[in-house]
Amino acid sequence: MNRNYEKGRIFSVENNELMAETTFEYLDSGEVNIDRTYVNPVLRGQGIAGKMMEVVAAYLRKEGLKATATCSFANAWLQKNKDLYMDILSENLFCAEIACRTDGRR
Repeated sequence: MNRNYEKGRIFSVENNELMAETTFEYLDSGEVNIDRTYVNPVLRGQGIAGKMMEVVAAYLRKEGLKATATCSFANAWLQKNKDLYMDILSENLFCAEIACRTDGRR
């Protein structure tokens, strides 16, 4: 699956259809908040969301950023994998209010 990078967004498009996407907003603290993880219904159940989080984590590590997550999936994934990604975790991760963004709203 190809990955495209834009400010605050990592995504994959095939045949003009969004296949997977993770979005994050840059916070005033210099950290990012992962606010949405999406997987196209035709790919669900194949571990794609977890693979997207691995890509996001690698990007954050490369950029020297720390993350919190209001997206419930991203928050749970980061907490589950905290031992592997401690260097990118915000101290606010464990108290983040969970409210995934859907259709541009929380």
